Amino acid sequence: MVRAVSKDLQEAGFDVRAAATGAGALARHREADVVLLEVSLPDLDGFQVCQRIRSRSSVPIIFHSVKATERDRVLGLKLGADDYVVKPCGTWELAARVEAVLRRARVAEVRIPRQDRGGVAVVGPLRVDLNQRQVEVGGRKVPLTYKEFELLRVLIERPGHVVSRAEIMHKVWGYTPESDTRTLGVHMVSLRRKLALPSLIETVRGVGYRITSEFAAG
Repeated sequence: MVRAVSKDLQEAGFDVRAAATGAGALARHREADVVLLEVSLPDLDGFQVCQRIRSRSSVPIIFHSVKATERDRVLGLKLGADDYVVKPCGTWELAARVEAVLRRARVAEVRIPRQDRGGVAVVGPLRVDLNQRQVEVGGRKVPLTYKEFELLRVLIERPGHVVSRAEIMHKVWGYTPESDTRTLGVHMVSLRRKLALPSLIETVRGVGYRITSEFAAG
C-alpha cells in the first residue's frame, strides 16, 4: 500500500519519503511539508501518531485511510489533522488535496506578518503573537493546532464583527462547503475548551461566530 501510494504521488510530481510504521513517521515527520497518514499501522495507532506529531509540530497532516466512520473522521480532525480522505480515492483527487493543504500552509506563513506589523493582537486577557504563533490567556500559554490558531486569527482580526461560517471555511480550509460545516464545529469546540474563556467567542445562530463585544471593547 505504501509503495503504491508513493508511486502515484511521485508520478503526480511530489517528492515522497515513505515510512511503513508509526515509529518511522515520528522519526521523519520533520523532513516533510505535509504528512499523509494511515490510521491502521503495524505498530502505533495512526491517531496516536497524529497526536504526537501535532504536540511538537504544525506540519499539515492528512489522514488517508479505509476507516470511514464519522467517529474516525471527527477524531482525526480533533487531534489536529487538516483533512481526512477516505479510501478508495483517485490519484488526482489525493494529489489535489495535498496541493490544497500545502498551498494554504504556505499562504498563511507569508500572510501573517503582513497583517499586523507589531505581530501581537490583544483582546481582553487574550494575547496572540501572530509572528511566533503563540497564544496566552492571562499569562498562561495555550498550545493550539495549526487550524485552531488560524481559526482564532480570523476572528480576532475583526473583534465584535460576525464572521460567517462560509468565510471562515474559505480562509482557514481553503474551500466553502455546500452544507456540512461539521469540521468547523469540531475545531471550534476544541479551541473554546483550550482557551477556557466561555464568553469570548459567541455563536451567532445560522450565521457564524464573533469575538463578543465585552472582549472587543477591551
